[in-house]
Amino acid sequence: MTKITLPHDHGQNVEKVLRKMPDQEACARTAEIFKQVSDGSRLRILWFLCHCEECVSNIAAAMEMSDPAVSHHLRLLKKSGLIVSRRDGKETYYRLADTDKAGLLHRVCEEMFEISCPSEQ
Repeated sequence: MTKITLPHDHGQNVEKVLRKMPDQEACARTAEIFKQVSDGSRLRILWFLCHCEECVSNIAAAMEMSDPAVSHHLRLLKKSGLIVSRRDGKETYYRLADTDKAGLLHRVCEEMFEISCPSEQ
């Protein structure tokens, strides 16, 4: 990181903060994940897939959406690394990715929705 000189010194240790500040690329990757969960339909689908593995048709029925609409949302969530899929014959099943970021989003969703995991009840 290049040395940044701020125009005003307000007596704070800003240099320590600047050393830890994420770079532009890291912020762009994180913003992309936030974009995916900023859509209410994708957020519902993500929460659903936190608790079960399902195929497009069942997800669509649960969300009261069309298969093509759900497929679109699943494609975006998968591209961002929040969900994964597996094929079994002609069916493709989707579930939450087993990553720290996906797990964190799961916990944040439950806190924001003020609900607990169905598996914890």
